[in-house]
Amino acid sequence: MDYIRLGRTGLKVGRVVLGTMNFGPHTEEPDAHAIMDAALDAGVNLFDTANVYGWGADKGRTEEIIGSWFAKGGGRRDKTVLATKVYGDMGTEGDPWPNQGRLSALNIRRAAEASLRRLGTDHIDLYQFHHIDRTTPWDEIWQAIDVLVQQGKVLYAGSSNFPGWGIARANETAARRGSLGLVSEQCLYNLAERRAEMEVIPAAREYGLGVVPWSPLHGGALGGALRKEREGGAARSRSGHAQQMLADPATRARIQAYEDLCAEHGAEPGEVGLAWLLTRPGVTGPIVGPRTREQLDSALRAAELDLSEEFLAGLDEIFPGPGESPEAFAW
Repeated sequence: MDYIRLGRTGLKVGRVVLGTMNFGPHTEEPDAHAIMDAALDAGVNLFDTANVYGWGADKGRTEEIIGSWFAKGGGRRDKTVLATKVYGDMGTEGDPWPNQGRLSALNIRRAAEASLRRLGTDHIDLYQFHHIDRTTPWDEIWQAIDVLVQQGKVLYAGSSNFPGWGIARANETAARRGSLGLVSEQCLYNLAERRAEMEVIPAAREYGLGVVPWSPLHGGALGGALRKEREGGAARSRSGHAQQMLADPATRARIQAYEDLCAEHGAEPGEVGLAWLLTRPGVTGPIVGPRTREQLDSALRAAELDLSEEFLAGLDEIFPGPGESPEAFAW
């Protein structure tokens, strides 16, 4: 496993990031533990989760599964760079109550303490804002984070699903306060969805944030969905981003062209989609969310895949990027 600094920090993380969103809803605890063991053995050290994972009545379940894995010992916690998130409403369904979500100082404090309990640890390495909160002042948000940092409960702060202006506002406020500010941004970014290149990734580059793309295979659409469909599989290709893409004839043709290009180069589409992200400037590593050990192994192979200039040019031809703003839409 190759390692890279997370943004402008001195923290080193692997080029593949383990996403845990499937742990609980789709992957049972013993299998999740086996996947985490295999990831750690392969050198993957950045594990990403969120307080809401588990979803519905089981919100928090994914953090509990990670916590029970840490409890096994063997240096698991010390070897892991632990990232979780705050923003989603953690209230009980059917009993709505204010201040159980978003980024008020009150919710950040409560959510951090609850995540620490579920994870069975005394600190969170990377505490991420799951979405921008347009109603809470940044001075309030950073005040809450600064307290957690001073208490040793949080080391770094990151963002997820932020616009470029949100990254700028967050870090300009942090600079005025003498705080480190955001060090990473998780955004939707893959071959088929490149709009982050317009403003989000340039803002991350300007402010020294590592970019950690989520949904690197666009919900499975870039994972050989059409081939699997012909073979009678590809359950994921019938939902979410993939369903929308494959329902459109023109987009479906692009996916076919992509799979044909991968076949010409003797490469698996899913591995190519991940490897392409590793060639992009500013990208720390894509988040892979395996439900099985086999899916993890495929992601690890992608980290070793070398894409030729010819191959990269072909991918750009099929999935052209918009370019940076303002040139993307103006002279």
